[in-house]
Amino acid sequence: MPDPQQPVLACIALGANLGDREATIRAALDALAEAGAVRVLRASRLHETDAVTLPGAPPQPAYMNAAAVIETTLDPEALLTRLLEIERSLGRDRAGAERWTARTIDLDLLLYADRVIDAPGLRVPHPRLHERRFVLAPLAEVAPDWIHPERAVTVRAMLRALDAPGTVRPSPALVGVAALGLLIG
Repeated sequence: MPDPQQPVLACIALGANLGDREATIRAALDALAEAGAVRVLRASRLHETDAVTLPGAPPQPAYMNAAAVIETTLDPEALLTRLLEIERSLGRDRAGAERWTARTIDLDLLLYADRVIDAPGLRVPHPRLHERRFVLAPLAEVAPDWIHPERAVTVRAMLRALDAPGTVRPSPALVGVAALGLLIG
């Protein structure tokens, strides 16, 4: 267990497909940066991805996705609570919502140092991280050499090995540079 005063690195995925997606992702990064006990170190470019629609479900608008590396003194559970609070503040209501539906914002804790956590409501590394091009492409921009603690491969290697379909279109927009003055890459 890390020292509560010693910051650790973590990776967050950000996604939105309702409303002004870019502005919402920027607002989520701003909220993280202003939250206290969290410092956003790097943020990826925005990446647009077609929504994956379940059979029989109505089509959804395309997603805008990004990833960020943060430094935090929060434990994983407190960090997840902070992410859920930010989602609520930006209009997401998880109560009663079906999984894999359109959303104003989605914030996922992907990686927390080199920890493996399997607790009710929290699994780290994110259980489908290695299957999702829309997560791995932005994550590879900000943490390409981060080693997945269960698979013992880098983010870059997981992205290269991915067979899953899906088109991820990088945007020239740099999520963190203008709004937050962050390092990219």
